[in-house]
Amino acid sequence: MTWLAFVLMMAAPIGSVDILSPMQLHAADNHEGTGHSAGLTQTDPSVVIRLVAEAGFLGVIDHRIQYNEADSAFLYHEDGGQDVLFPFARLSAELELNQRHTAVFLYQPLELETRVGMPAGLQIDGESFAGDSLRLLYSFPFYRFSYLYRFLHGDTWWVEAGGSLQIRNANTEFEARGSDGSGSTGAGDPGSASGFYRSAGTGPVPLLKVRGRYDLPHGFWLGLEADGIYAPISYLNGSDNETVGALLDASLRAGYRVNSIMDTFVNVRYLGGGAANEDPKDYTVNWLHTYSVSLGAVLSTEGLR
Repeated sequence: MTWLAFVLMMAAPIGSVDILSPMQLHAADNHEGTGHSAGLTQTDPSVVIRLVAEAGFLGVIDHRIQYNEADSAFLYHEDGGQDVLFPFARLSAELELNQRHTAVFLYQPLELETRVGMPAGLQIDGESFAGDSLRLLYSFPFYRFSYLYRFLHGDTWWVEAGGSLQIRNANTEFEARGSDGSGSTGAGDPGSASGFYRSAGTGPVPLLKVRGRYDLPHGFWLGLEADGIYAPISYLNGSDNETVGALLDASLRAGYRVNSIMDTFVNVRYLGGGAANEDPKDYTVNWLHTYSVSLGAVLSTEGLR
């Protein structure tokens, strides 16, 4: 919630705005803007800067991982403590040019850390685990750069599409904690907890992107946004690697124009994806499906035109 509070505190010194859309303000908003116009500095109407922040909670619908065909899939949402809600937040900045072209930079942390009783007979990629509890870390923060072009535009609505490049930064850990039940907890002792597994990596993920907005009377509006891809790797590169990857980040948003510089909104989001590779030499199955509910705010220079 720190990011959202920071954005709200910035609202007073910035000025007036119409968020996410170059449409004309509603009649009530035009009247409000007139009362403040004397104290505003006009900006270049072809350039708009926006800051967007949201915070709320995230829940796991389904999350499973498997690194070895001989092992059973580990179900985080059943055996890994991911049956609770986790903090959710994201922050982005936008630059719009000529009411047509928009560049977006997004950062979203995503870290799910839990501790549960040691599952019986747990093996991860051939590594055996013993102890009285298991610490799990699934960290998947990402950075995303996007470009959008507004190709449909009406008096109270618009639709734009483009592409994104997401930088994944994944880190998965399984760590045994405590005693294995023999009564000994000394480090290095045969009765001590044993077992640690880590899988990590970074890399680019190209995505398709679309978003739109529809303005309602009295300052209310509705918005949608989606980034996604489905990639059968062997089909794309002609190799024998049977990896299939997918990602979808889709949201529905309802907002309200508080004043000429700030909008607030409530957002419902699905975020999920993963990859599957059935090659015995590089076997991986990793799928995550989540939902989130958040409150957010948008600040913009558009009202300073």
